[in-house]
Amino acid sequence: MPVHIDRDRGTTLHYEHAGEGFPLLLLPPGGLTADIAYWQRVAFNAFEIFQRGFHAIGVDERHAGRSSGPIELDDPWGAYARDHLGLMNHLGIERFHVLGSCIGCSHALRLIQLAPERVVSAVLVQPTGIDEESKKVLHGSREGWEQEMLAKRPELDRKQVAAFGEKVWTGEFVLSVTRDWVKTCPVPLLVLPGVDAGHPNAIGKEVAALAPRAEVLEPWKTPLTLIPSTIQRIRTFLDKQTPL
Repeated sequence: MPVHIDRDRGTTLHYEHAGEGFPLLLLPPGGLTADIAYWQRVAFNAFEIFQRGFHAIGVDERHAGRSSGPIELDDPWGAYARDHLGLMNHLGIERFHVLGSCIGCSHALRLIQLAPERVVSAVLVQPTGIDEESKKVLHGSREGWEQEMLAKRPELDRKQVAAFGEKVWTGEFVLSVTRDWVKTCPVPLLVLPGVDAGHPNAIGKEVAALAPRAEVLEPWKTPLTLIPSTIQRIRTFLDKQTPL
């Protein structure tokens, strides 16, 4: 797996890329443990599928998989977005599509907020977010990540790791951006709302309702026989938005 090292920011970002065509940045699911391998655990493996027709770029997020970096408490969501932009700069890619799943949707929205001129369109697959049910699920995910981080990197300060996890998961809506910003989002979105506690259906629908250039796809996940048509719908959306 290739690696992008940003010495100024102290990050090491592992990534994979394959395929030919317009660039598609794939931001994986998995909460704070989001990495390329996590695509194998969800409804469809976007990194494997979209290598056909696009230049697919997959990434292990900072603090997940084989990527690492400092604990940035001031603006953790912004730090992730700057990681993504740094990777695209490293690859010499100016404009690109984004497809995110779960926490990858929150990352995608923060990335658009930071650099709207560079993101051509975004597909948001089962966005995570905060409601009463998801609070319990996300708290458990955070605790597991903290234990994993301290085992992998014992030099880290336990309180800082816990504070980072809390900062990421404390908030409302999709965590990384506000409802007011989503109302102004300039980028075309295709939203596939979730169907479980960790990916509240209402959150996905609200994103689609608020964003001025959003389309929503439901049902898309169950029954599983829908998956081929879902993948084709995503392709159609991305192809429509791809610059000539």
